[in-house]
Amino acid sequence: MITKEAIIAAHERIQSLIHRTPVLSSEGIDALVGCSVFFKCENFQKVGAFKMRGAANAVMQLSDEEKAKGVATHSSGNHAAALARAATKLGIKSYIVMPSNAPEIKKKAVKSYGGEIIECEPNLQARETTLQSVVDRTGATFIHPYDNEAVIIGQATCAKELIEDVADLDIIMSPVGGGGLLSGTALSTHYWAPSATVIAGEPTGADDAARSMAAGEIIPMVGPQTIADGLLTSLGQRTFPIIQEYVNEIITVSDEEIITAMKIIYERLKIVIETSCAVPFAALIQQKERFQGKRVGIILTGGNVDLKRLGELFS
Repeated sequence: MITKEAIIAAHERIQSLIHRTPVLSSEGIDALVGCSVFFKCENFQKVGAFKMRGAANAVMQLSDEEKAKGVATHSSGNHAAALARAATKLGIKSYIVMPSNAPEIKKKAVKSYGGEIIECEPNLQARETTLQSVVDRTGATFIHPYDNEAVIIGQATCAKELIEDVADLDIIMSPVGGGGLLSGTALSTHYWAPSATVIAGEPTGADDAARSMAAGEIIPMVGPQTIADGLLTSLGQRTFPIIQEYVNEIITVSDEEIITAMKIIYERLKIVIETSCAVPFAALIQQKERFQGKRVGIILTGGNVDLKRLGELFS
């Protein structure tokens, strides 16, 4: 069991490597959905995503011997950049296995933060095999993007801040992919806002979490199809039990609903967010009748987008 004290200690530990991100609101959005919405803006976080929290907490707890050998992961997204930055800040080598078709903007980000990229074929088996060869060769410690206790604890600090900054929240929402953020969010809500409800948003084209919750066991995602490319992974062995116990519901939304929610956030809040960020807000809009008059906190997970792609989404 991850304790309240572990989350407090992590929050103190990672202060030098993260921002305390702002919470934004909009009278126009509140009027549109009929409730008070408070957006925790992790798009303003270091490396542009909440992933910095978990990566920092994991790296900062390594032994001197482990630090000397470096860290490794496989990721084509924000965890890759976050781990590279956290490692470089602490003088540690990082090895990042990325699929050959990963966007160039993400490869450039990893390189800019000091990570060494090892490319592989674009499939999970190739990722895992290549990662294992890197670990065997270097002795580096594998830091899983979400199925890692230190990572989950680090992600929990996001909701902890939200609860501290916004009083009397009725509902706290986040998206769900592998479940690192959602499980951390659920734990912080349990400890600091036990009367609040935890609801996740998930794309219908990558709805393994919703199906797993219904079945009572992990149902891996096969062939996900959604524009929310940060939410393609399946739940982990560590994240699923926490989500089972502390998450009240998962609402699934279509890509069209995600785009609509994105547009509203862009137009009203005037900020850049990723497609995955808009998923919980899309869930709120879809079922706004049940949120009427409530105080709702939503975690906006990141802002690393290819601006060329926005034109395609919003056309």
